[in-house]
Amino acid sequence: MALQKPEAMVSKNIYSQSIGYDATLLIKKCIWLYFLLIIFEGALRKWAFPGLATPLLVVRDPIAIFLLYLTWKKNLFPSNGYLSAMLLIGVLSIYTAIFFGHGNLFVTLFGARIMLIHFPLMFLIGKFFDRDDVLKMGRATVYLAIPMVILIGLQFYSPQSAFLNRGVGGDLEGAGFDGALGFFRPPGTFSFTNGNTLFFSFVTTFIFYFWFNSEKISKIALILASIGLLIAIPFSISRSLLFQVLVSTLFVFVAVFRNPRYFSFVLIAVIGVTSVAGLLLLNTDYLSTAIDAFSTRFENASQVEGGLEGTLIGRFLGGLIGSIINFNEVPFWGFGLGMGTNAGSVLLTGSRNFLVAENEWGRLIGEMGLFLGLGVILIRIGIVVKLTFASFKNVVQGDFLPWFLLSFGLLTILQSQWAQPTALGFSTIIGGLIIAAFNEPPSGENI
Repeated sequence: MALQKPEAMVSKNIYSQSIGYDATLLIKKCIWLYFLLIIFEGALRKWAFPGLATPLLVVRDPIAIFLLYLTWKKNLFPSNGYLSAMLLIGVLSIYTAIFFGHGNLFVTLFGARIMLIHFPLMFLIGKFFDRDDVLKMGRATVYLAIPMVILIGLQFYSPQSAFLNRGVGGDLEGAGFDGALGFFRPPGTFSFTNGNTLFFSFVTTFIFYFWFNSEKISKIALILASIGLLIAIPFSISRSLLFQVLVSTLFVFVAVFRNPRYFSFVLIAVIGVTSVAGLLLLNTDYLSTAIDAFSTRFENASQVEGGLEGTLIGRFLGGLIGSIINFNEVPFWGFGLGMGTNAGSVLLTGSRNFLVAENEWGRLIGEMGLFLGLGVILIRIGIVVKLTFASFKNVVQGDFLPWFLLSFGLLTILQSQWAQPTALGFSTIIGGLIIAAFNEPPSGENI
C-alpha cells in the first residue's frame, strides 16, 4: 500500500538523508519530551513546583528552540511555503508591534514565539517522525488515558480546596472551572480545563484507529481506555469534548463508507458501545451525578446560545466570521503581537483579560491587523486543506491513520487558541503527527 504523502509540506524522510543515528535518536527523544511536557506541564506548575509556575509556563520553549537549532546546524531545517510565509509574518509582526502597537518587547516576543518556535516544530516532527513513531505515541496516549480518567473522577467529587484540585502556583481556590449543579470542570494534570478536553479529544483519534488495528496494541488497555473515554465525557462537563468525539465519529463513518468491508465491524461496535454506555452511565450512581451535571450544563448553555444550532454556528463559526467582519475596529497593523495572550495582558495591565478577542481568529487580526492576521489564517486554512486531501487519498486505499488524526487536527490547527500554551502544544503535536503518518519507517524497523 503506497502512502500518499503531502509533498509540499515535508521533504524526504529523514532516514534518506545523511544524519547520524545518535542525532536522529536525540531529536526523537526531545520530541517525546515536548509531548510529555504538554501532558504534565500543569502538574509541575500546580503540584510539583508551584513556586516556579510562571517560568514553567514556557517550559517547552527551550526544547523547541534546541530542536530547531540542531536541525538548522545540520542543514536539515524544514522548508516549505507555509513555514516561510509564517516566519516572514512573525518577523514583520515583531516590528509592527514595537513601532505601531503596544511597544512592549517582552509581550511581543511572547507572542512571536508561537509563529517562530512552535509552528516550525510541527514540520520538524513531520520530518523526523515516521509512521511507527506516530503509533508508539498513540499507544502511550491510550495508556495515559486510563489513569487520567481516574484522576478527573477524583477531582470531580473533591472540593476545590483539595490537593488534587489546586490551581497554578498552588492556588487553593482550585483549578476547576464552573460547570453545573455545583460541580466544577476538572483539569486533570493540566493547568486549565481545556487541557483535559484536548487530551481526551486527542485520545479519541487513536482509540478509533486501534479498534481497526487491534493487533497493534494491548486489547485490555484499548477496552479500558474506550470505557474511560465514555466516562470522561460527562465528568469533563465539556460540550467541546462531546462535539469533538462526534466529529471523530463522523470521520470514522466516512472512512467506512469508502471501505464498505468494515461496515459490519462498525455496526457491531456501535451496538457494543451503546450497550456499555447504557450499563455504565445509566445504572451507576457514581456516574449518574456526572451525567446530570453534564446534561444541565449542556441545556443551560444551549438556551443561552440558541440551541445546538446556535452553539455550533456561534461557537465554532461565528467568532471566525465576526473577526473578519469587525476588522474596521482594529488598527491596520493591529494592537501588537502578544497582546491577546493571558501573559501579555498581565504584563500590560497587571491582570488577566481578553484585551483583544476571546476567539482565535479575532485575536490574530486584533494583534496583527487584517493584512498580517489574515495571512496567518490563510496559512492555517491552507495546511488543513492540504492535509485533508492527502489523508482522504489514503482512506480510499484503506489506510485510516492520517484521516483519523485529522479528525482532531482539522479544528485544532484551524481555530484552536494558540495563545494558550496547552492548545498550542496539542496543535503542534497533532499537525506534526499527521504529516509523520505519511512517512514509511526505515527498512527493517517494525512497530
